[in-house]
Formats: sequence, structure tokens, C-alpha cells
Amino acid sequence: MPHVLDPELRHALAARIRYYNEMGIYDFYRRPVSSGVGEVPIAVGEEETAVSTNQTESGEAMSPRKATAVAMPVVEENICEAIALKPEQSVSDPVQALKIIREDLGDCTRCVLHKQGRKQIVFGVGNPTAELMFVGEGPGADEDAQGEPFVGRAGQLLNNMIKAMGIEREQVYIANIVKCRPPGNRTPEREECATCSPFLMRQIAVVKPKVVVALGAVAAKTLLAMNASMMQLRGRFYDFRPAGVRSNDPNWDGCKLAVTYHPAFLLRDPRQKGEAWKDLQMVMKELGMKPPVGKNAQ
Repeated sequence: MPHVLDPELRHALAARIRYYNEMGIYDFYRRPVSSGVGEVPIAVGEEETAVSTNQTESGEAMSPRKATAVAMPVVEENICEAIALKPEQSVSDPVQALKIIREDLGDCTRCVLHKQGRKQIVFGVGNPTAELMFVGEGPGADEDAQGEPFVGRAGQLLNNMIKAMGIEREQVYIANIVKCRPPGNRTPEREECATCSPFLMRQIAVVKPKVVVALGAVAAKTLLAMNASMMQLRGRFYDFRPAGVRSNDPNWDGCKLAVTYHPAFLLRDPRQKGEAWKDLQMVMKELGMKPPVGKNAQ
């Protein structure tokens, strides 16, 4: 017979899980342990089991604080799943779901970027049901001014890369790891990436692309939670599922992820455009796309 969880303990567990969620930890694992009566599920603290964490800029998982394992009798409602459930998961329309995420983000003050000169939050743009999604590093000056990702010089090059694939910008979805411009266009710091990336993960789960293309090292390392060079990261597909969130579509359990150079890097070193085009051709093959005759990324 199921035990009723003491209200005070239930409140404490709920507060603990909310605390983990704010740190970017959403997935929890339970293991059965022997007892005098039978098998009782236990919520295991991080010091005893692996917990999914948000990826950081360096690709290293954040060091979780130690927590004591708490015996949790069987209850009708799984507290962990109930609290981790995102509001957009109850909405079937992806446009509305993305709007809910944007409203949840609000006038974000979760990291220091909000007080370092940003003009506005740059959320994301494009087809909410796109098969292809591009993820960059963070907004620049033009993006911060217009509120849309990739609208400056790097954005124009990305547009050309997309056209070379035989499609238009409006057919893909574009977002960044962080949604506020780092001052002086510096690289986003680990804490900033870890704080902002859960919203990106929710966007990916709503769009449900077939392929995500990580533009540059910061995007690749954050999404993959892997600290490696671009040479090591490029040239292959990774099986990817957004951390800390599940799609409301049972038929979508993740996608493929490819890594290529950031357009801003290609502007600084045009010699690598050919290598980036190879990466895009690999993506096109995966999606069954054929480029217009004579097209190439310029």
C-alpha cells in the first residue's frame, strides 16, 4: 500500500528540487534499495549518482553540491517530474510554446549580462517547426540593437551559407547560447552559458529539428558538454537530446548535431570557408537536400 508523504518532508523535497532546477539540474535518477518490507524507491543525491547538468562553455559539468540521499516512499505523483514539467509542454502549437518560453524568460536578470550594457534580449527567430536549427554563441551589437540573432556581417554570411544549401533563412530556426550581448562581444563565461542554456534547450525541444548545427566552439562545447578542439568536434554527427527537458512529442527523442565554424570566424579567416561548406554538405546529405547547381558558401 502506498505511503503518504509527510507534508513537511514533501515541501522540503519540492524546495530542494526547485533549487536544483535553478542551478540547471532537471534530471534525477532513482534506484531501489532493500528494506525490511520490500523495495522502496530512493531519491539519490548527486554524490551517489550521475545527474544531468547543463553544459558549460569549457565543456565541463558544474560541480554539484553534496546532498544527502532522502528515503522517499512511493506516492501517486512523482514530485521530480511534476516540478520539472515545463509549461510549454502542455501546448501543441509550437508558436504558442515558444511564446510561453519567451514570457518565462521575461526581462531576464539571472546572470550579470543584464547589467553590462545589453539593450534587449535576443530570443530566437525562424520557422518554429524547422528541420534545421543553427545555434550561435551570443548576440553582437547589431543583434542587440535589432533584437534578432545573426543580422550583422556574420549574419549576412550565415544567410549566404543557408542559401548555398538551397533554402532560405525563414525555413530554419536560429538562436544563441546566451540571449544577451556580452560586453565588447567577449566570449560568454561559463556561468552565463549555464544560466541561459536551459531556455535554449526548451526552444530546441519545441522546434524538434532533425539537425542542429552548432556554430563555433562555444556553442558546440555547451550543447555537447564536451571540451575539445574544433578539429576534433567537426566532421561527424552527434546524437543530441536537449538537457533537462523533454518534448511533448513522443515520436521526437532528439536529433543529430553537427559542428562547424562560426560565421564571424570565417570572416576573419576566409580560408576555412571550404571546410565549413563540407560540414554543411554533410548536413544536407543527412536531410536529403540538394544545393542549387554551382552554389557554394561565400
